[in-house]
Amino acid sequence: MPVSKPTVDAVLLDIDGTLVDSNYVHVDAWSRAFREAGGSVPSWRVHRCIGMDGSKLLETLVGSSDSALAHEAKKLHGEYYAAASADLEVLPGARELLADLNSRGITVVLATSAPESELSTLRDLLDVEDSVAVVTSGEDADVAKPEPDIVAVALERAGVEASKAVMVGDSVWDIESAGRAGVRAIGVRSGGISRGELLDAGAVAVFDDPADLLAHIEDSPFYSDEKASA
Repeated sequence: MPVSKPTVDAVLLDIDGTLVDSNYVHVDAWSRAFREAGGSVPSWRVHRCIGMDGSKLLETLVGSSDSALAHEAKKLHGEYYAAASADLEVLPGARELLADLNSRGITVVLATSAPESELSTLRDLLDVEDSVAVVTSGEDADVAKPEPDIVAVALERAGVEASKAVMVGDSVWDIESAGRAGVRAIGVRSGGISRGELLDAGAVAVFDDPADLLAHIEDSPFYSDEKASA
């Protein structure tokens, strides 16, 4: 049971790479999609863009989100990702972390810019609806991470000021998006991004995965306004 009172009213959590081990499924789906569409992109470059808004990812990797190549790659990515949905796994401690936050009276927000089709799959897999109060998707903002819009929508829906919220994410885009919205961010390494890069992007603490964060929850920024790391 909680032994002290948290200093935040809401926790905003990314899903891909943060709660669900899906980043490398996305990398494979995008890499195959680009190759099939006639614009092969090395997998390491794809990985560096995972967590971006889809349009921004396409602009970064193939120069445009409106070209025939981009449209074909986006369609194929959706097909390949859906076909690989059986390979998705919930990250260690993810369900337990959300349940624990909820038990402490913290509003749990799934602040993702994933499209509705992918979000539905992720929510079914997570099976944490009893712990979650608010959910966003890519349809809730014209521009997504690293822009702050989706974080602002999440805060508004939760009825919480930026200063009373913390974001948890696995990519530099999550961290930058939160920072631009005035929200402190915790990084997790489960998306394949290093601790140093997450800290450089502005994370106030970094943990390995949800289980690691849960194990240190009362030493985390949920209980302190000061920086912490693990």
